[in-house]
Amino acid sequence: MAFKAVVIGVSSGGLEALKVLVPGLRPDFALPVLIVQHLAPHADSYLPVCLNALSPLTVKEAEDKESLRPGVVYVAPPDYHLLVEPDATLSLSVDPKVNFSRPSVDVLFETASDAFGPELIGIVLTGANHDGAAGLARIKRRDGLAIVQSPESAQAPAMPQAAIDATAVDHVLSLHEIAPFLNHLIGPCHEQSS
Repeated sequence: MAFKAVVIGVSSGGLEALKVLVPGLRPDFALPVLIVQHLAPHADSYLPVCLNALSPLTVKEAEDKESLRPGVVYVAPPDYHLLVEPDATLSLSVDPKVNFSRPSVDVLFETASDAFGPELIGIVLTGANHDGAAGLARIKRRDGLAIVQSPESAQAPAMPQAAIDATAVDHVLSLHEIAPFLNHLIGPCHEQSS
């Protein structure tokens, strides 16, 4: 199966988790990566700046109507839902909070699943609520790949545990195992053209 995108949801403990996962992706990682991290509504844009400084990939704040590009990491801006449209462009929304959150992991996962179906990889990382569980279940129903950080390796285990409880997860991995697994699964750009 050739995958087309990776979506990641994370909440409490997220910065430290993302500082392990994102820089661990190889420089020729062939897919776009979309991240929802729960942030305060008036948070600054520190997260993409911090990750961009650490990562071999370009990390940027997602913009409305932007087209997805391979090897770019898109971070949802504070106080906006991040959605994937059917034509694989991004959109930002100020619709009401979902699971008390905007951006919401479920909103990203569900819209990305509708856009990419079985060609989507969904990952739930550390967090203290249940956001992402329903979205990961949707990804699985559409035959995408579901990966969850092992609750015992998570700073806040509630969110990964909720995802495990919600669906038949394909892989439960420690934080340090996820990037090497993705690198092996996806391979460099030239391997994805077939």
